[in-house]
Amino acid sequence: METNFIWKERKRNALGLPWTFTKYALTDDRLFITSGLLKTVEDEVRLYRIMDLSLSQTLSQKIFGIGTIQVSSADKSMRDFEIKNIKKPRDVKEQLSKLVEENRDKKRVTNREFMGEDADFDDDDDR
Repeated sequence: METNFIWKERKRNALGLPWTFTKYALTDDRLFITSGLLKTVEDEVRLYRIMDLSLSQTLSQKIFGIGTIQVSSADKSMRDFEIKNIKKPRDVKEQLSKLVEENRDKKRVTNREFMGEDADFDDDDDR
């Protein structure tokens, strides 16, 4: 079975060079993270399970044109993780965000936002 990847990238070192053993790949419904040399581990998360994305770039990352995307998901095995030191991080984040929304719409999944416990909601208030 051949997988059609939309995006593939290798984690890069601090100088922006792809000399690491972590690979990232994106299909239209899943994100894969493969790591290791002697023992290879492949993790995947279904895109509709991703709850939040954020991007960070240190000064050195900006200089070398790389960045890190923080991902928060509802997946039990991969709650919060990072897509570290990748090229064109803003473009990747936007592409991933778009695919997440498309998958959530297809699966009819909603993201319920929770307010703090101190928020006072009273549905029976007749004021």
